[in-house]
Parts: sequence; structure tokens; C-alpha cells
Amino acid sequence: MNEAYQSLSHSRWDCKDHVVFVPKRRRKALSGNIRQKLGAVFHELARQKECRIVQGHLLSDHVHMCIEIPPKYAVASVVGFLKGKSAIAIAREFAGKERNFTREHFWARGCAVSTVGFNLEQVKAYIRAQEADDEQGRF
Repeated sequence: MNEAYQSLSHSRWDCKDHVVFVPKRRRKALSGNIRQKLGAVFHELARQKECRIVQGHLLSDHVHMCIEIPPKYAVASVVGFLKGKSAIAIAREFAGKERNFTREHFWARGCAVSTVGFNLEQVKAYIRAQEADDEQGRF
């Protein structure tokens, strides 16, 4: 088998997904300090779910990431975890809230997901092409 495959107790896997999601009302909220901190937040949250962000880019109004997700987790649950916990991190650090996060909505509902398969280099090139317009947002 290819060395890119990883192992769980009863399976070998290589699952990568291209995920795109946006802030609520597609507002241009990913700039300045939020943009600088969010990449590290996403990497830490992905690590907590045994995932790895292969490539990512933050634009002012949306997020692109290529992420490896083990088959024991549903893609929607991992993306929901990333969006929920990152929204809490943003509220704590930039809105001054320490608790009571009810009615806080930073991210819009839903996301776009595409399974990468054997087109990893094409997807990585596409995400890098997003950087041509915007160098600050890579994570």
C-alpha cells in the first residue's frame, strides 16, 4: 500500500476533503487580528479530532481548507466542531466574552465539501491560487 495511508485498528485510510465555509451573511469578518489567530485555532481544533489540515487559506469572506479526516468521524461533525469551537475562540478573544455564548453566530450554517481522492495536488494548487490575491490568510 501507499505510504500516504494511515492506520486505525482495523483499517488503512487516506481521506482528504476540500472544505469551504463562510461567516454569517458572507460579511468580510476575517481580517486583522482574527485572521492572524484563526489559522492556529483551526490547526489545534483539528488535532483534537485526530485530523490534519493539509492546506488552508483564509480570505476576508470565506475559508478554504484541505483536511484529512479519519473515517471514524463524519465530515459534517468535524466541520461543525471546527466552526463551533472557533466561533467560541473568536468571541472569547475578540468580543470579550468568557461565557454565555447563546445567540452568538459567527459562521453561516452549512459548508461546501468535496472529496479530494487522487486529485490532491490539483486541490492544493487551487487553494494556493486563492493566495495570489491575498497573501496574509495562509494557515
